[in-house]
Amino acid sequence: MNATIEKQEKNIVKIDITVPAKEAVTYYNDAARKLAQYVNIPGFRKGKAPRNIVEQNIGEERIKSEALDNALPKLFSEVIRENDLDIVTQPYVESYDYKIGEDLKITAKVELRPEVTLGTYKGLTLEVDEYKIPDDAIEKSINDMLEQYADTVVVTDRKTVNSDIIVFDFEGFCNGEKIEHGDAKNFTLDLAHSSFIPGFAEQLVDRQIGQEFEIEVTFPEKYHEKKLAGQPATFKCTINEIKTRVLPELNDDFAKKIGNFETVDDLKADIQKYLDTQKEDTDRVNSEKAIFEKVTSEAKVDIQPSMIERETDELVNEYKQKLAAQGFTWEQALEAHGEDSIMKQLKEDAEMRVKNTLVIDKISKLENITVTQEDFMSKLTELSQMYQIDPQTMAKQLTQTPSVLNALSQQALNEKVTKFLAENNTIKLK
Repeated sequence: MNATIEKQEKNIVKIDITVPAKEAVTYYNDAARKLAQYVNIPGFRKGKAPRNIVEQNIGEERIKSEALDNALPKLFSEVIRENDLDIVTQPYVESYDYKIGEDLKITAKVELRPEVTLGTYKGLTLEVDEYKIPDDAIEKSINDMLEQYADTVVVTDRKTVNSDIIVFDFEGFCNGEKIEHGDAKNFTLDLAHSSFIPGFAEQLVDRQIGQEFEIEVTFPEKYHEKKLAGQPATFKCTINEIKTRVLPELNDDFAKKIGNFETVDDLKADIQKYLDTQKEDTDRVNSEKAIFEKVTSEAKVDIQPSMIERETDELVNEYKQKLAAQGFTWEQALEAHGEDSIMKQLKEDAEMRVKNTLVIDKISKLENITVTQEDFMSKLTELSQMYQIDPQTMAKQLTQTPSVLNALSQQALNEKVTKFLAENNTIKLK
């Protein structure tokens, strides 16, 4: 086999392959024998019909197609290895000339990984804003715990306040018509943490039990139901029950109840320890991010549009999956935010993700940073714990999805390169 390489624009390489006639015939004959195994030819057992009979029943072009399918992986592999091509896609055939008894000529193209030119990525000194623990962090944490263990008590001698939990009936109308699914009986609503449309919960304050009243609201302009978006609405309401939270007393007994603490001071010390750890983690993440952003901003790489398009497609699929998990559809997102706005953001994210990956790969090669079996198994274990599946079962399932396996390997490499950059650069917290 002879092959010539011609580099073209946008990191595309043209490959012209010439396979000697004798070798080309061997590929053809092997393909004919293979296909004959699956074809019923009168007068012959499967696989025993001569080539000319197989050609009459199947056709030369079908045999040639099978021959190419079998030969191309080996041919392309040799060309890529011998010419040290760093490819990002599989080669695709543009044309071929396959005549029995003559040399087989194939013209293919393949997309190469863009060349990355790094700036300084070691020995940098950067300043990063230090994370400050809020002065009232311990107090807020304790208040959250008290809220979590609060008792709910029914109130009958006063009107509602904005911290109450109420049970009420409501029925909504828009433009004189009843709103579909806009009504409920004995609905429980936490007035302090309402997810209703803006202005709804606020108008339920200062109301008495048994009181019937109407409230006026306006649906948001980007409401998911288009016919209600931006429209005024009226809701008829009746308060059936008022409940309030009664917080437990903060004392040593409470500290013992919620954990392995003897006193309130022990509880506060544990919260402080957690806050200190959180600060360390936040400073570390912010430092790593600052270093990586500095390194990538100074790296130069000419990314071909096709790579960004493929990455954008991946992000679209991820976005659709996230929407589905939240009970929304892609069409609803487009309606709410506009296709141009969403796609613009996804393309920008895709370009940044591609560049980040290319920079990481470049540094890993220069510094001989590789992903070991141990690194990969660590990421696999993390994934299995997330889905509560044992690692062995997870590994078997992932053999059916090579893209996920590649993503896990890339994550492991990202973490090792990020750690390398953190160890070889200096951050000053200010």
